[in-house]
Amino acid sequence: MTINDPVFGELEYDYAWSKDTTINLLEKEFEIALMIKGDEDGKFDEEQYAAYQSLMQDWEQLQQSFLKPILDYYQQKRHEVGYDIEFNKDYPLVETIDRLIEMITLGGIVVSYGDIYEERDIGILFNCTWDEENGLGLRLLDEKVFEVGYQDVAI
Repeated sequence: MTINDPVFGELEYDYAWSKDTTINLLEKEFEIALMIKGDEDGKFDEEQYAAYQSLMQDWEQLQQSFLKPILDYYQQKRHEVGYDIEFNKDYPLVETIDRLIEMITLGGIVVSYGDIYEERDIGILFNCTWDEENGLGLRLLDEKVFEVGYQDVAI
């Protein structure tokens, strides 16, 4: 089933509404999946529209705010698995955001149901070199990083 939503554009339904789109992140262009949680009827919450529109309006400024929390998460994960003591090629020492940027690629944006949190809720999905199976996810509430973890925190 396909709909043409006035905010999200043309979407297809396959247990979730989605479309492929192109977006820039840190001066690189990525083909990503835009996923909008919703029922088969194609009706979305006003909160979902507000969350997506706020994200897109502030996208250029927000990108930089993702990087420090991702770096902190990476360094914490690296420590938890012991690769700060023992060498592992998948978890190299990363001390700068520039090096971190080389290790992640944008994979998707998830617009969650509007009634889960009181804030505008968006998930950002990344692929990462250190954990190809679980990836990396950000949960944004009111356009601020609320949680960093595996991709499931964004879904």
